[in-house]
Amino acid sequence: MIELGKIQKLEVKRNTSIGVFLNTGKQERYDDILLPKKEVPEGTKTGDILEVFVYKDSENRMISTMRKPKVTLGEIGLLKVVDITKIGAFLDWGLEKDLFLPFKEQTMKLKKGKEYLIGLYIDKSQRLCGTMKVRDFLRNDSPYKENDWTKGTIYSINDEFGAFVAVDNRYEGLIPKRELVGVHIPGEEVNVRITNVKKDGKLDLSLRDRSHMEIDSDIDRIVDKAMENNGILYLNDHSSPKEIRRKLSMSKSAFKKAVGRLLKEGRIEFIENGIKLK
Repeated sequence: MIELGKIQKLEVKRNTSIGVFLNTGKQERYDDILLPKKEVPEGTKTGDILEVFVYKDSENRMISTMRKPKVTLGEIGLLKVVDITKIGAFLDWGLEKDLFLPFKEQTMKLKKGKEYLIGLYIDKSQRLCGTMKVRDFLRNDSPYKENDWTKGTIYSINDEFGAFVAVDNRYEGLIPKRELVGVHIPGEEVNVRITNVKKDGKLDLSLRDRSHMEIDSDIDRIVDKAMENNGILYLNDHSSPKEIRRKLSMSKSAFKKAVGRLLKEGRIEFIENGIKLK
């Protein structure tokens, strides 16, 4: 059976002046679909097998192409907006005919020329359409483990939870609000570290490496210890590693890095034999 929206291998059934007609197995002739003449490889003859993508032309007829689209049915990818009309937007997906993105499938205001993460589906009229509601396209069977690095595309940002990410544009992930450092927007590609693989396969992510997280933890410990003593901590660069470890349970090197960050951020000042919170 010929499958709409998918790349598949079909047999050349007949050669005509407008191109070759393709089908699978012993399907009825009226089911044959056209591969336009300009796309037919030189020397193609009846019985040859061609790998094509099947979509619909402007008259809603099944047609094939040798071109490979940027997304196929059930997949998602970054597609550029080429036009915005009263009925929806049109996207460049690598074929002659642009992909239609209905208004009801848009999750934000679009800008012409910008790329957005789009999924490909078949609508009620049996047409291929795009959607920005990509969460249902994402899988939870990634090969990743904790502390692996990879890439992802932010497809939604929630003020309460953080940024939702399509890891490898395939797997479901979340950068929690506490890990969302800097300003980010949907459609942005980010480098992420896997911080946790949940039981259901969903991925918790971070934009930072482990050392940044360790410094944050050390900073919290220093601040908490100082607050226990009216904002003052009697430790500094001259304190012994043994004394620092006894009071803070961290190495002298970690202490110096955390103090350096606090000083740079203007959160502490040096006093005699120690530091003071501002």
